[in-house]
Amino acid sequence: MASPNISFSNIPASIRKPGRYFEFNTALAVRTLPNNLQKTLIVGQRLSTGTVAANTVVDVFSDADAATYFGRGSIAHLMVRAALQANPYLTLSVIAMDDAAGVAATNTVTVTGTATASGVLTVNVGDQTVTIAIAATDAQNAIATALKAQFDKQPDLPVTASVATNVVTMTAKNKGTLGNGLRVSSSTTAAGVTVANTNPASGATDPTLATALAVVFASGHHIVIVPWNDTTNLTALRTHLDAVSGPLEQRGAIGVYAHVGTLANATTVASGVNSGRITGILLPTAYESVYEVAAAYGAVIASEEDPARPLNTLALTGILANPLANRLSRTEQESALYNGVTPSEIGPGDKVQIVRAVTTYTLDANSVPDISLLDLTTIRTLDYVRKAVRERITLRFPREKLSSRTADKVRSEILDVLYKLEELEIVEAVADNAAGVLVERDLQDPNRLDAKIPCDVVNGLHVFAGRIDLLL
Repeated sequence: MASPNISFSNIPASIRKPGRYFEFNTALAVRTLPNNLQKTLIVGQRLSTGTVAANTVVDVFSDADAATYFGRGSIAHLMVRAALQANPYLTLSVIAMDDAAGVAATNTVTVTGTATASGVLTVNVGDQTVTIAIAATDAQNAIATALKAQFDKQPDLPVTASVATNVVTMTAKNKGTLGNGLRVSSSTTAAGVTVANTNPASGATDPTLATALAVVFASGHHIVIVPWNDTTNLTALRTHLDAVSGPLEQRGAIGVYAHVGTLANATTVASGVNSGRITGILLPTAYESVYEVAAAYGAVIASEEDPARPLNTLALTGILANPLANRLSRTEQESALYNGVTPSEIGPGDKVQIVRAVTTYTLDANSVPDISLLDLTTIRTLDYVRKAVRERITLRFPREKLSSRTADKVRSEILDVLYKLEELEIVEAVADNAAGVLVERDLQDPNRLDAKIPCDVVNGLHVFAGRIDLLL
């Protein structure tokens, strides 16, 4: 009697010619879990000198690539630089946008006096430094002209410079509000000379993030890093992530942004997003621009392929420690974590570190406090579990008939995946929850199986409490 458990895909039952026929079945070959490579996407603004057209997705492997593709000193270029410094092995794609019909931020550096001794004049633009030598007797106009010439020699700066008498005017290369956040300071050691700068201002009108996200809807990126943290663009990001990560599209992804202002402002931004798929890090008065901090944070997240492993203490390599007076206190860090903001701190070696990566989700639909998606690891784990189960079912049952035996076979495969996930400490208590794994025929669709899969995700060890008893 023919075994009901053996079926053939390519050898028909109607063969009458004698012979020995064999086919290859690869459906049972893979018994491991899928990899979890984190494909990362950066969205930023380009310059007209870039060789890659706007709204075109391109893989980027180096700082030099980004400079060529998007224009030296563009937001997209500097985001790539920050990301690759934080994670040199990042699997990175970029979609660059043209500036909106907006206004570029500007500021001035004013040089006054004639040098009575030699020295140097320094202008810090974000984390980049522009320095010129000053000789005794150099006059203010000549110094300003030399400063402008030095700006021209540093094409990776996010600004261009022009000079009129003793005033150098800096103009952001990209239009929009991001230029307003550029941190500029100036100083000189030359006696007889003073230098003063204004802060960048007047930048207005950013591109519409939703335009770029529509292009990458089907791209399958796991981490989307955006340079903006305003309500309009973060809402568009939330809408995009909910759509691509939902039960029909099933391309689980998270969004990343940064904030370099105050805790109060960061809290307001996070509460307006309230998404379990979006995380924002706070580094008050960072030397780098907000988009560089966001790129570094997103790249560090991508470096951890174990979805359940916490990101605590991981350093944002390449990002400078912010000023001591503006660093978050322990109380402020606690407040940030309760309000959906990922706080930063400065660790040994003046490294900027993640305290605890959390999402902006703090309230459920009824405005009740909800910690179910507090840690970023939770949604990343759920996405990976779904991926592992889906791929196993797809491999094992590519052309399966639905009979009374099918549900048991599917359930067995699901449990096998869960036990393997437990071995990797991604989920736990599988045996305790095994009875809750149900696979049954749908009551309305005769061609459909329905499954319920309990998933006890492994949590991060964030808090240890001990009591020390004094004995005399």
